[in-house]
Amino acid sequence: MSDPFAHVAGLPDVSEAVAEAREAVDRLLGHRILRRRGPEVSAESALRGARASALLEGAAAFSLEDVRSGEVTDPLVQGALRVSASLGSLAGAWRNAPRQVLARLHVLASSSSGDEVGRPRSGVAVADPLSLGSPPAPSSMAARLSTLSDLLTSPTTAPAVVVAAVTHGELLALRPFGSADGIVARAAVRLTLIDRGLDPKSLAVPEVGHVELGSAYRSAMLAYLSGTPEGVAQWVRHCAESLALGARDALAVCEAFTRI
Repeated sequence: MSDPFAHVAGLPDVSEAVAEAREAVDRLLGHRILRRRGPEVSAESALRGARASALLEGAAAFSLEDVRSGEVTDPLVQGALRVSASLGSLAGAWRNAPRQVLARLHVLASSSSGDEVGRPRSGVAVADPLSLGSPPAPSSMAARLSTLSDLLTSPTTAPAVVVAAVTHGELLALRPFGSADGIVARAAVRLTLIDRGLDPKSLAVPEVGHVELGSAYRSAMLAYLSGTPEGVAQWVRHCAESLALGARDALAVCEAFTRI
């Protein structure tokens, strides 16, 4: 199969879900406030995305205002904030060097500073905030991570939403570092949407969409892990829906800025 991403894009009902997500992002990008206050909307998106990503990774509940005030010291939250702040500087390297970028994301997301940080794991004892079960063995993980890296640096006719969803799913499945893998995976989604031109300013907040959809995040990921065409399609449709919700969340932010 020369273009696996394109194959996924052709699975049942995926194209419709992708089109809805793209329409939602396009509506967001067309908002008039972005001409004057685009950087502020982008900063708010980064903050909201970091909070949601940390919650998905198992952080205790906290509000956006708690983050703004600097009161949240949870290592997961601090790691997610560092990752969000770095996306602009890492976007340029993502297309050509995804493995190196993933390593850097893990360094930023991690709460430790040992030699294992930023390196693919050598064991199978990993954090499992979504209760997905045992990850692949290190050798299998390394092979699949190499395949993913090769695919990300190869041409594809698939839309950005599909590439981002498969990248997200593979990283959650592989848990390549053993800790903070979800934070890294969700950052990879943002980088893919930036790099492939769908959301170049990283304004949409797909992480918020996943939180809003609740248990569907885990259910869709378990479907992806099944490896069946139906399961993969369910995951991609879920990711597209989350992106659409995240675009609407950012659109609400834009509307709020018009009233300030």
